[in-house]
Order: sequence, then structure tokens, then C-alpha cells
Amino acid sequence: MPKTTRALLQLPPSTAGAIEKLGADLAVARLRRKESLRSWAQRLGITVPTLQRLEAGDPSVGIGIVATALWLIQRDGELGRLAAPEHDQGAIEMDVREAIELGRARAQASAEARASRAKR
Repeated sequence: MPKTTRALLQLPPSTAGAIEKLGADLAVARLRRKESLRSWAQRLGITVPTLQRLEAGDPSVGIGIVATALWLIQRDGELGRLAAPEHDQGAIEMDVREAIELGRARAQASAEARASRAKR
């Protein structure tokens, strides 16, 4: 049995749930297309047990397999946008905080310069 990485053991519950839903949705997509496990696995280039793990939401299934499954249902186009910098809310918030701090520092420096000139 393969060794489970610590990262997989520490998956946030919401992430684990999203992976399980993705697997279930991929199973529905296969069934709606009336594809058997065997034929879908062949199209993906994987074994039937790996496909079953994918559909069960096993987080250890490789991202390449997930991407190929998404390609089979014509949903792989979203992959390029998942971690796009313009959607990184945490980084955007950090940029805004840094800009606010810079603005405050510049305003303070300007106020100090005006006060210094006024004393002369």
C-alpha cells in the first residue's frame, strides 16, 4: 500500500469535500455518456481501479489524470484560470494593505516636511 503523504492527511475538510464532489461529478459525466468504467479508463490511459479512486474523490489521484478527465468532458479550459494571479484574493488584499501603508508613510513624510518648512 502506498505511503500517504502528510499533505493528504491534512487536507482541509472543504477541500476534501470539493475533491469528492469533483469525483462524483466525473462519474456522473461518464454515466451520462453511457461509458463503462473500462472504456473510460482506456480513454484516460489508466486502470479501472485508478478510475474508481478518481470517481470516489481520492485526493492521491494525480492532477494529470484529473486534467485528462476534465479534458474528456471538455472542461479542462478552466484549469488555466484556477490559480491566476488576478483571482488570488489573499495576494490582492496584501497588495492593498501595502499600498495603504505606503500612502500613510508618504502622507506622514509630507506632513513632517511641511511642518519643518513652517518652523523656518
